[in-house]
Amino acid sequence: MQQRENWGSRLGFLLAAAGSAVGLGNIWRFPYLTGENGGSAFIVIYLVCVFVIGLSIMIAEFTVGRRSGLAAVGAYKSYSRNWTFVGVIGVLSGFLIMGFYPVVGGWALAYIVKSITGLTSAPDAIGDVFGGFITNSFEPLLWMIAFLAVNVAIVAKGIAGGIEKASKVLMPVLFFLLIFIGIRSVSLPGADAGLSFLFSPDWSVVTGATVLAALGQAFFSLSLGMGCMITYGSYLNKKQNLAKDAVIVTSLDTLCAILAGIAIFPALFAFGMEPAQGPGLVFVVVPSIFAAMGGGVGVFFSTLFFVALAVAALTSSVSLLEVVVAYLIDEKKMARKKAVYLASAVMAVLCVMASLSLGVTSHITVLGVGAFDFFDILTDKIFLAIGGMFLAIFAGWVYKKEDLKAELTNEGTIKMALFEVWYALIKYVIPVAIAVIAFMGVKSIAQTGLMIFGLAVIVVLAIFSKKL
Repeated sequence: MQQRENWGSRLGFLLAAAGSAVGLGNIWRFPYLTGENGGSAFIVIYLVCVFVIGLSIMIAEFTVGRRSGLAAVGAYKSYSRNWTFVGVIGVLSGFLIMGFYPVVGGWALAYIVKSITGLTSAPDAIGDVFGGFITNSFEPLLWMIAFLAVNVAIVAKGIAGGIEKASKVLMPVLFFLLIFIGIRSVSLPGADAGLSFLFSPDWSVVTGATVLAALGQAFFSLSLGMGCMITYGSYLNKKQNLAKDAVIVTSLDTLCAILAGIAIFPALFAFGMEPAQGPGLVFVVVPSIFAAMGGGVGVFFSTLFFVALAVAALTSSVSLLEVVVAYLIDEKKMARKKAVYLASAVMAVLCVMASLSLGVTSHITVLGVGAFDFFDILTDKIFLAIGGMFLAIFAGWVYKKEDLKAELTNEGTIKMALFEVWYALIKYVIPVAIAVIAFMGVKSIAQTGLMIFGLAVIVVLAIFSKKL
């Protein structure tokens, strides 16, 4: 029997888990969702979702993963075959996210080069450059392949030798870059308006969709409901304090999101630009900000920003690839490299579909949306939240309370003072909270057909996944 891999050190695990959490969700999605949902009010709701719901679920995922010593599917199946489908939802979520995530990661790589070669020299053309780039049938695919190839190289080397080593370098670099860019942003004349936007709530803009967006962002950003933290937890030794580690990872992720906001919004307001710019905020508005700085300074900061974006994307995407790879290793008994190559090859096909759906195949839709939006909405709005809800139900109602406590206290050798509070949240509060928020949000989302499809997929998985 093949011996299961482990993390080489606690620091390595924390940086890798934080790297999984810190990604495009923090630097690409968090700023534009904040802009679209009124700024600080969204951030307050997001922080509540993160530290009440997200943190509790992360603790549960670490616990389920380490106690079973198996990745997403095996962790559920080993305790109750009736709950195998929740693990399958996680693996499927990671798989589908990797159907569009490397596309955006490739954009970040491309924009490093574009920044160096003159992106900011023609501010009026930046929007046209982005539109022309993402609708191109060839160039984005090259960058996507390059980004995916880096993922393959890291994950193929294993846990300690690949993911952990990469995280020890990439995570400190990411935080340094965001802090450096943030200092420049807040020093600009007129930056106060951006800080006010970030830290002065306007509750009049809050709707059910705002709360659902905050919950979805919390799950997407923390890599919850997609099997990442269960998988990473399965590689942990029995001495680590799971609850304390979850607090550290959650705090690092949130800090990164706030730093991204500080890096973008003060500069955005300083140059008189609108915050509600949608996904184009990072690739159109941010380069325009740097262009307004002028000359070599603009080129320098634009390059740094997209290096940070690419690094953030990479630290998360390796964990998403690892979820699928770990499933193939645990359940299908594949060798690691074979599992990596197979999973990434299929992901590359999905990425081609997602990329082309923004251009030449934009007329081809599924339930009213293209492939890129199909993968995004299906995971962000449906699978992640529902996967998290089922995890909470599984931990609170299926897992024995004494087993959870034994794992979280390392068989009674450490204390978890708030265990009863956490258990009550997981068992009673969080499943209901997620269900209510999801219901509120579904009413305000146009893609009703896609919602029904996603729920139907979950029902089918619940019926047939016990055979996997």
